[in-house]
Amino acid sequence: MINIKKIIYLIGEKSRNSSLRKIYKELKNSEFYSSEKLREIQFIRMKELLIFSYENSVFYKKIFDEINFDPYKDFNSILDIKKIPIINKEQLIKFNYDIHTIHNFKFKKTFFSETSGSSGQALTFYKDEEWDSYNRASIYRGLSWYDVKPYDKNGYFWGYNLKFIKKIKTYFLDFLLNRYRLFKYDDKDITTFLKKSSNTIYLSGYSSMIYEVAKIAKEKNIKLKKLKLIKGTSEKIYPHYNTETIAAFGLPIVSEYGSAESGIIAFECPYGNMHINEETCFVEEVEGEAIITNLIAKSFPTIRYNLGDYIKLSSTTCECGRSHRIIEEVIGRIGKNILGYNNKKYPSLTLYYIFKNMALNYKIELSYRCEQKKIGELNIFLEKELDANSLEKLNLEFKKYFGNNIYLNFFKVDSIKPKDKKLKDFESYID
Repeated sequence: MINIKKIIYLIGEKSRNSSLRKIYKELKNSEFYSSEKLREIQFIRMKELLIFSYENSVFYKKIFDEINFDPYKDFNSILDIKKIPIINKEQLIKFNYDIHTIHNFKFKKTFFSETSGSSGQALTFYKDEEWDSYNRASIYRGLSWYDVKPYDKNGYFWGYNLKFIKKIKTYFLDFLLNRYRLFKYDDKDITTFLKKSSNTIYLSGYSSMIYEVAKIAKEKNIKLKKLKLIKGTSEKIYPHYNTETIAAFGLPIVSEYGSAESGIIAFECPYGNMHINEETCFVEEVEGEAIITNLIAKSFPTIRYNLGDYIKLSSTTCECGRSHRIIEEVIGRIGKNILGYNNKKYPSLTLYYIFKNMALNYKIELSYRCEQKKIGELNIFLEKELDANSLEKLNLEFKKYFGNNIYLNFFKVDSIKPKDKKLKDFESYID
């Protein structure tokens, strides 16, 4: 039987990303390489990137000259990358023009990319075709671990308040990818989306929205019998999210970790471990923070880039047989501090440990979101109504970290998901 959707997809792929098919085969061939072979690939690509950036990026030439770093002579081991200073998103925005290599090197094709990400800071850049193809091929390799093809029917939880023209373009792109999308997140639209999903092979998008959809599917007893994969992107996946998706669909949420500027950083295998995409990026954990070098981004190099996440790397090996290193956990965003009385500062990551303790010590899993609008005061939104005993335990956990230095306001809500924007576990409105 002729698969029309596959034919449409392959025509679009060939037109947009001519190198994608070759790169996908390359990544499939390397997915069971030894760690030594993967380090060798990383070293070669990193040296090429450093030399290319030095020759074509005004920004990196200036940095390398300032630290007296010659990429031809001074890069002899992958650890030599640590000689280069760490950069951040503010620098990508401020020195955007000088970072780009497109002014000095002619790429056969580039794609305009725009993202605000979790930080809310707008970043624009041009992505060369090979970079874009590596990114897509990396996603497709991850899908293949679950016997999923990129042209399989899929539902997508993404996109808010799109303008009319952009919405038309989005619908066309979704058609090419055999994809349908949920734009509105009320009960009626979610129910319609679920009924449309009877033959769906995989779901992907914001993990917080997948969680909301799973709750409604369970409540209405809607089953998706052909579902092979649920892929969560862009947001942290909490344990209770998986409790709901397993109850509703029989599957946990699989993590795809990355960003527009850094590409796909890691993809979770069927054994539950997030394997770093070693062929396309080099990941460092520096004081708990994720420092990423995108090895295939030539048009807009990001070398030793502080992504703005707390992560934890693991030295363990995986039963799946892949030697790609493992990210044990993406703990959360590096955000604003929580301010106690007298302006005493507490890292927002403190909230993660408080609610993790509630789950580990008392088996109380809570969906939460916190806001601060006044110094010394924290608003905590919970989906669960706590009894007096549970509330006392939560107050004691807060006291362990904050003492008496902050006043807590608790609010019971139907959903912690804010309308029309990505879920963050903490937001500060204090300048």
